[in-house]
Amino acid sequence: MRCQAKEGDNGRMKRIVDAVVAAGVMLLLSPVLIVVSVLIWLQDRRSPFYIADRVGRDMKPFRMVKFRSMVVNADKTGLDSTSAKDSRITSIGRFVRKTKLDEVPQMWNVLKGEMSLVGPRPNVPREVAMYTNDEKHLLDMRPGITDYASIVFADEGEILADKPDAHVAYHQLIRPAKSRLGLFYVSNHTFASDLRLLWLTAVNAVNREKALQACASMLRKRHAAADLCEIAKRADELAPAPPPGSDEIVTR
Repeated sequence: MRCQAKEGDNGRMKRIVDAVVAAGVMLLLSPVLIVVSVLIWLQDRRSPFYIADRVGRDMKPFRMVKFRSMVVNADKTGLDSTSAKDSRITSIGRFVRKTKLDEVPQMWNVLKGEMSLVGPRPNVPREVAMYTNDEKHLLDMRPGITDYASIVFADEGEILADKPDAHVAYHQLIRPAKSRLGLFYVSNHTFASDLRLLWLTAVNAVNREKALQACASMLRKRHAAADLCEIAKRADELAPAPPPGSDEIVTR
């Protein structure tokens, strides 16, 4: 109940900012988006967009829009976790992933009110089905384009690159802290913290170390758990852990 109350307290301002910024970004970057769309289409004469099923606030499904960075029908393999060395990623796809341009079309979802600029990243239905009762609170608010976890785990592909099973590695190494960071955001977000996270997302693109240190400092000042603040620094190797609300490490 606490999470939903906070969403209501600043929801109107958050929604206005979301709509204005999303419209502005799409207008400002429209020439770049057109060029990227054409390049992806020229690669295999297929749609430049990837329309993905995601689960939104209060378990409501929606269709998330991204630039397609993988071969057509890559999602039919049943793999949701992608390493940087995944053979399904196209040459242009590697570029749009690295520059985060693949995320920009999600501004359309923000305009429609299905997503927010800042919030826990939306997940696919089969991953949401694995949520613990604690993790289900990630669905108490609109999912977002960025949040603490998006900064801390911006190198997700590199983390999974050399793992024999990217799916299991994701659930052991990334999901536990990613979910904890998302839950912390849901319970502690403010308009000011949203602005700070948007800024740090931009900083992360040019100075990752500075962004990580600032993210850890932000969590510490908001009284996040000490171990979560340490994880946010990404100074140490990630260790397998259970997702929040469970005592068991995922093994399959």
